Formats: sequence, structure tokens, C-alpha cells
Amino acid sequence: MQRIMIVGQPGSGKSTLARELGRRAGLPVVHIDHIHWMPGWVERPRDEKTRLCLEAEARERWIFEGGHSATWASRLARADLLIWLDLPLALRFRRVLGRTLRWHGQTRPDLPEGCPEGLGRETLAFWRFIWRTRDSARDGIARLVAGSAKPVVRLQSPAEVARFLADWPAAE
Repeated sequence: MQRIMIVGQPGSGKSTLARELGRRAGLPVVHIDHIHWMPGWVERPRDEKTRLCLEAEARERWIFEGGHSATWASRLARADLLIWLDLPLALRFRRVLGRTLRWHGQTRPDLPEGCPEGLGRETLAFWRFIWRTRDSARDGIARLVAGSAKPVVRLQSPAEVARFLADWPAAE
């Protein structure tokens, strides 16, 4: 397996799973937040995000986690496996709060430098985004999965994620 696509809504554990699978499989990890954001929480222009996603997708080996649904079809066409982290909203909210508090004033490893976690207006806007897109984003992922000719693994709880990882072979 050379290319793994991971999708899910905020707080579902995409970055954490991607890092662990990357470690075990010896594959480089592409975090969508490195493409989406520039330092200072400045959103990259859409056409530039698309270009960067397509460049990453063109590589021979990767684990690509995250959104930018405009490129999902091309990413899925190259992927060997699609993983959908479909975890409950309440759990995802708790995880987002936890990482915000844990990394407050610092930049998480899956974000570009200069994007520290905080409790300002941006955080409230992100929480509103999670709430506002709770159904539409999930529906979009469900459509992607339904149209996939590739193998799909749908994980709906932390226990399922743990079992999936337990069965994944370690890198040689």
C-alpha cells in the first residue's frame, strides 16, 4: 500500500491516525492544514490550495489526511485505500477543545509554523464551522465513499480506530 487517503470532520483524529500509519508504513504524511493555512492563520487562496493538493497527490507514496474536497476525486483515484473517520460530534468537540487547551499559544505539529492554538474569535468561528457543517460535511464524505471503487475502511469509534491500528503491520 503506497497511498492512503484519510477523511473525516474536525476532531475525528485524522492527523493522529495519519502520523501513526505513516510511522508504521514508512509513508510520508501530507496534512491538509499545511496546505490550507499560511503563518498567522491566513487562509491560502483556493486555486493555490488546489495546486498544492494536486502536487502532493502526484507523488508516488503518501498518507494524505484532510479536506479540500475539490481534489477528493483525483486523490481517491490515486489512493490504494480510503479511511473515513466518522466519529460522533460530541467526541469531536471534546477533542478540539482538548487540543486547543493542550497546545494553547503553541503550534501543533500538523499545522504550519505561526498558527498557534488560542481561544480567540478564530476559535469560536471554527466551533461554529464544526456545528454548521456537521451534516453537510458528513454527507459529502458519505457521497465520496458511496462512489468509491477503492477499498474503504469506516471507523466510527475510538475502539474501532484502536482495533484497526492493532491489526496494521509495523514498518519493517
